[in-house]
Amino acid sequence: MLPLVEEFFSIQGEGFQSGKAAWFIRLGGCDVGCNWCDTKFAWDPDIHPMVNTDLILKNALNSGADSVVITGGEPLMWNLDYLCSGFRKNNLSTFLETSGTFALSGNWDWICLSPKKNMPPGENICSIADELKVIIEKPEDFKWAEECCLRVSNNCRLFLQPEWSSFNSVIPAIVGYVLKNPQWRISLQIHKFMHIP
Repeated sequence: MLPLVEEFFSIQGEGFQSGKAAWFIRLGGCDVGCNWCDTKFAWDPDIHPMVNTDLILKNALNSGADSVVITGGEPLMWNLDYLCSGFRKNNLSTFLETSGTFALSGNWDWICLSPKKNMPPGENICSIADELKVIIEKPEDFKWAEECCLRVSNNCRLFLQPEWSSFNSVIPAIVGYVLKNPQWRISLQIHKFMHIP
């Protein structure tokens, strides 16, 4: 049983997988508490129904998608071994969006680590993350991005993403930073520009 906030078929709007169609599963529960979070409705797991994992798996298989994105909230608050195993048995690619504050469970084809300063990620997930996506809200966030970059592997893709409500004020600084530090790329929340979930 998992606290299901919502599930839907859409386009991945952020990071390395941007533009890819996927089935999204949003789980309830998060104690990181980012002030700019755009999914605060997912923070409290108790207000979302506990749903049988087999039903969540069935809905994903019936969606027609070839990949599944597990997001939150913070999905690693829950053990995802059983859910991931069902996806993999049915040849669905598994993508995880996490802050990395809880122990890793599940078997993933792609891990997007989006670390937060107030609750830094664990070392284990840093070493295996496929993608590091740091949200930039103000200039001091570049220092946090640099600190996180030192904790991930050399193969990890690096992304800076403007915090949506601060987009106009921070995007010039992000562009300038990436021009000087080309190992980083810019992630835009393209789903918001397209007005899709």
